[in-house]
Amino acid sequence: MPTFEMRLSEKYGELSGTLRQAADYLSANPVNAATRTLRTVSRDSGVSPASFSRLARALDYGGFEELREEMRRKINRRVNDFAGRAEQLQQAHSENRASFLDAHLAACQANLKEFAESVDRAALDAAVDKIAAARKVLLLGALGSTGVVEYLSYMANFCADNWVMAGRMGASLGGGLTGLDARDVLIVVTKPPFSDRAIRAAELAHSKGVHVVLITDTHKCPALKHADAGFIVATNSPHFYSSYVVTMFLVETLIGILVSRSGPAARARIAEVEGANRVLAEVWDL
Repeated sequence: MPTFEMRLSEKYGELSGTLRQAADYLSANPVNAATRTLRTVSRDSGVSPASFSRLARALDYGGFEELREEMRRKINRRVNDFAGRAEQLQQAHSENRASFLDAHLAACQANLKEFAESVDRAALDAAVDKIAAARKVLLLGALGSTGVVEYLSYMANFCADNWVMAGRMGASLGGGLTGLDARDVLIVVTKPPFSDRAIRAAELAHSKGVHVVLITDTHKCPALKHADAGFIVATNSPHFYSSYVVTMFLVETLIGILVSRSGPAARARIAEVEGANRVLAEVWDL
């Protein structure tokens, strides 16, 4: 049975502006569509209830309730996915099937190979050029992507002083986005289940002219339409959780390219940071 996304991708170009607005809202807010009344969805989206009903028929559903039921199934699949994969891991272990280490290694190697062969290197170079020239680089990650963005920030602060974590330690995300414009860059890392604040931040930044660089693992990521540069990384693994190996590879590559192009200024800052770390006894010298 075709999914909502498949039906929408086939029919989107034929929809009126109002029906596209309704479809965009449902794509970005599946939980609202599945759990709230049609009247509430209409109020929040600014689209009439009749338009949602027309959209459902245009996508070959029997009505909006049938569309809503698919949204519910989609959410249930997403919520239960991690638990289901954990069960598969345990079952494989109990049946003494292939070593998890070997299976995970093979999956990560395949992911890296796929990324290396498919990444748009010109787009990667252009993204680094934009980052290098930016007045300010704001970083945003949520849920499982938070640690990756923390690591990216740690690396970047060795060679630059204009990279900032957004919404860190209770800081306002809105405050971090305020004042940004076309001179700035926002780097967002988000994977399913997507963080709503990450999607909305990408949308707001894009509307302000900020150059948005997005790292995700699926073409279905709602933030891709707000990104100036989007990189999709493979996350396949026998693990119960999506692999972040290629994501780490990509952020390390971004910083490596950036430093390679930065010249003496970056080297001097790295040396200065290392010196300050020693003075502050943050590192142990052997």
